[in-house]
Amino acid sequence: QLICELDPGVRQSLLAEAQARLAESVTRLPEAEARVPEAEARVTEAEARVTEAQSRLAEAEINANAASQLSTSGIASTTRVAATEAAVRGAEAAVVSAEAGLKAAQSGLESVAAGIEAARAGRQSAQALVDSAEREIERLKITAPFSGLLESDSAELGSLLQDGNLCATVIQLNPMMLVGFVPETQVSLVEMGAPASGKLASGEVVEGEVVFISRAADEVTRTFRVEIEVENADLSLRDGQTAEIGIQA
Repeated sequence: QLICELDPGVRQSLLAEAQARLAESVTRLPEAEARVPEAEARVTEAEARVTEAQSRLAEAEINANAASQLSTSGIASTTRVAATEAAVRGAEAAVVSAEAGLKAAQSGLESVAAGIEAARAGRQSAQALVDSAEREIERLKITAPFSGLLESDSAELGSLLQDGNLCATVIQLNPMMLVGFVPETQVSLVEMGAPASGKLASGEVVEGEVVFISRAADEVTRTFRVEIEVENADLSLRDGQTAEIGIQA
């Protein structure tokens, strides 16, 4: 059950801001991904232009070689040779231009890919902020960690709770543990599961069995802690009562 609830303060505002950032980052990613086909098409078009320019350059070089050979034989004029050489220079310039266009298109595609990665990183960062804000809000409600009884409610309405301060004290009385200390001369006689009983100061006797025997002696008394578990369904036994314990050896 809920035992304490903290004032949310600005936590709801922080959550709303984080959710708004997340929504914005979610829309950015599809926008960035939508640019990929266009960028890839530009790269494909630029590659085709490079191929076309290289083909024209090869054709111009063939024509220039033929004109040069014909000029040597006296068939072609020097004017034709100069024209074919000029065509080669123009084709070379076209190749350089096409290659520059291809690099620009590839750079654009890389930029789009970087934008996608940035959008994904932004979405992850925004999601982390939302998760953190939601966890902070979940921590506002402090519930009982186990089924038991509310012994005291330390925190009052308007109290300032620092880290580690008590909200409330919850005790579990069933089963109840009878705790005693056995001298080192007798601890070897005690076994796990051994029947045991406890006689209360009121004269009432309760029965149970040994569920814990310490392996280390108390540094001051040189005795060993022993715990006996007894049923306390009616909650008649209270925490802190004294009892004289007897263990069957």
